[in-house]
This record gives sequence, C-alpha cells and structure tokens, in this order.
Amino acid sequence: QVQLVESGGGLVQAGDSLSLSCVGSGRSFNYSGVGWFRQAPGKERECVAVIDWDGFSAVYGDHAAGRATISRDHAKNSVYLQMNSLKPEDTAVYYCAVREDRYSVTCFANEFEYWGQGTLVTVSS
Repeated sequence: QVQLVESGGGLVQAGDSLSLSCVGSGRSFNYSGVGWFRQAPGKERECVAVIDWDGFSAVYGDHAAGRATISRDHAKNSVYLQMNSLKPEDTAVYYCAVREDRYSVTCFANEFEYWGQGTLVTVSS
C-alpha cells in the first residue's frame, strides 16, 4: 500500500511559477513510476508528466511540454512538479499517482494504482 500527500498548490497569477510536491509512504514508492495528473471542473483527468522509478526517463503532456519539469528525490520519498509560465487554463486539481510498473513512462490515468487527494492550483488572469 502506498499513501501519497500532495502540497504546494495555491492561487497564483498568470505567468508565475509553482512547484508541487508529492511525498509517498511505503517502501515501494521509490521503486515505482510516478505521475502528475490534473482535472479541471467538467473535464477529464489528464496527464501532466510521468517519471520512471530512477528518474532517468520522463514524459510530459502536450500542454505541459516546455513549461513543466518532473523530478524525484529518493532520499526524501518525494516527486516534484515545477510549472512555469502558468496560464488560467492550468487551473485544476493536481494529483500525484503511483503505479507498480517502474519502467513505463506512458501516461494514462487507468495505469496508476494509487492516488493522492490532490492539491488545487488556481491561476488568475
């Protein structure tokens, strides 16, 4: 069982940057693939970024490419998402998720077994 706690959300202005954190509990967290997803009101959950277990491979959603960086720190049982040049359309609840497949960097929500509660990011224009 893996438990995930996201933090770092809040209200920011368009053009600002934001860093989200996901802390995982359980020995398997550092050996699992981790993804960040987001869900805006009335929209489906979509991939922001995914990273493999050792941090060597990462993939980004089309909307995030060039503006986001995902990274992880095994010593801190954490995965981070740095978002730059935020836009109002980035407003959503951002979720951290874990899957047992440690090598894959495909990014579909149904591939992830464990989810955090989410952190709200609101970008004002």
